[in-house]
Amino acid sequence: MGSGESGSGEWGVGEWGSGGVGLSYFVTAHCTHAGRFLQNGFGSEEAGLPFLKLALAGRIAVRILRPCLFSTVALNQSMSNSTSEPAPSLPLLPKKTPRPVEPKTLSAVKGRPDEPESMLPLAPYKTFSEQVLRDRIEAVRAEFGEKLLILGHHYQQDDVIAHTDLRGDSYQLSEMAASSQECRTIVFCGVHFMAETADILANRPDRIEARDGQRVDVSLPDMAAGCSMADMAGIRQVEAAWEDMGEVIDTEQVIPVTYINSAASLKAFCGRHGGIVCTSSNARAVLDWAFERGQRVFFFPDQHLGRNTALAMGMDVDVMPVWNPFALELGGNSEEQIENSRVILWKGHCSVHQMFRAEHVAKFRADHPGIQILVHPECPREVNDIADISGSTGTIINTVKAAPAGTKWAIGTELHLVDRLKKEHPEQEIHFLSPVMCMCATMYRIDLPHLCWVLENLREGNLVNSIRVDEETTKWSLIALERMLAVK
Repeated sequence: MGSGESGSGEWGVGEWGSGGVGLSYFVTAHCTHAGRFLQNGFGSEEAGLPFLKLALAGRIAVRILRPCLFSTVALNQSMSNSTSEPAPSLPLLPKKTPRPVEPKTLSAVKGRPDEPESMLPLAPYKTFSEQVLRDRIEAVRAEFGEKLLILGHHYQQDDVIAHTDLRGDSYQLSEMAASSQECRTIVFCGVHFMAETADILANRPDRIEARDGQRVDVSLPDMAAGCSMADMAGIRQVEAAWEDMGEVIDTEQVIPVTYINSAASLKAFCGRHGGIVCTSSNARAVLDWAFERGQRVFFFPDQHLGRNTALAMGMDVDVMPVWNPFALELGGNSEEQIENSRVILWKGHCSVHQMFRAEHVAKFRADHPGIQILVHPECPREVNDIADISGSTGTIINTVKAAPAGTKWAIGTELHLVDRLKKEHPEQEIHFLSPVMCMCATMYRIDLPHLCWVLENLREGNLVNSIRVDEETTKWSLIALERMLAVK
């Protein structure tokens, strides 16, 4: 099954973001058209009102249901990008196993007919003490040695980070793991799109050849660990937007750019259409690259990173229309807005960085004279514009690391990272920018019980929650990623 196909057999799932959002989109679109039809000369105004009211209810449903359905989307995307084919044999088996065991690729959905009886259940792990979990995790790590790499994203909680081999941002982790000659299994303590990227990069043709034809298996401890931002742009939505804007402008002159925080299917879309991937640290260089090749950029899924980057390049906000995938025509824009555009921004955002506000900045400056505001460019423009420093996660970490003792910071990024910086730099005064707790809730789903469960299943020959991107999606995603690597 391709990464953009529906994994449930029900319309809307995997096509419009999730089944519930797809249904509300269907109600919105069809009832609005019905209402307009009845009001525009083919019926009475009164006859059309009930349909328009139902359309409004559909729009409200979109807003209400979207936050509740991210985990559904993540699970659907994981099913659509993963295969049920048996994975290659693990190179290292437990000493207590008397015979070779062929690893079995397992689904996160219970009740699958291919789910072997030998799989260790998750439930008992949730009853173990933290110390027991730590000891058992370390025992498996010692047993597998360099053939196993556990990757921990910067936003991950400290209890999990303590057991990781590599720590970094999503792309950095995937590249570091892919460069290992010894690694045969990656357990990615992050979110779904990160595990996809790791699978794509670790299993590039040249890397497989260097390992004598052996693939690297990738596992995500909890398949419900998705990304709210990535889930705001479904492949069918992006394809529909591309087709719609093609009725107004020449899409041959539009370069699609997807943030690394996106599904593999969107990276593949960019690869097929002459586009590219960017990170928060190279977004400006990538936009320069894109404008050398086209008149416009279609930037998704994070509107804030796209807008903040383009503003820093001297563009005016008036040439950056926002494309709302749930609007009925041209993403909620006029033809004139699309024709005058330079950067068409997707209406998506990071649920963590969206929380920061200009008033938070003002309060810290009033209460803590001399404090510096350090934020991630996924923050809204109102915050990014007035910050002292705006930069990627790596920039934030390195800036604090290089600062002298006594420096005061208010940092606008994920809570776990800010708390870790506090612990690692007690010589500085570090505050979390928002009075409201902003942690990556989906990342938080990866915990010690899930990590221990995955590792001990691995020792038993069971590859749990395998992430394997299909060949076609991998091919085009690699093209977009390699274009990014060529950008200086």
